[in-house]
Amino acid sequence: MSTQITLGTPGTPAADDAANTHSGQQHPISLYLKIWGLLFVLSAMSYLVDYFHVQGYLRWTLILLFMLLKAGLIVSVFMHMAWERLSLVYAILLPPLCLLVLVALMATEAGYTLALRLLYFH
Repeated sequence: MSTQITLGTPGTPAADDAANTHSGQQHPISLYLKIWGLLFVLSAMSYLVDYFHVQGYLRWTLILLFMLLKAGLIVSVFMHMAWERLSLVYAILLPPLCLLVLVALMATEAGYTLALRLLYFH
């Protein structure tokens, strides 16, 4: 049992759609090289935070900022999320975001519980 696919005559919308379906997405190599360079710069800046002995909340803010920027670039460009449908992006990125919110809520409650235990049981 064979299936015959008709692509239509060249230049028609059906033929153009079929040709585009088989070719896939092609992104210029310059895009990947620019993102790679930007990731290198962000990693160097993250290293410089330690090199210059930045301390306190500024240190952790900068490290987390650089980490999130690098992760966002990797997910959006190298994992091709920038070109996906919005529903797929939500399906992939929304569950970890919900988990992060729940972890933040649990950490807040853990601090509250620890404070109560120290206050009444110590």
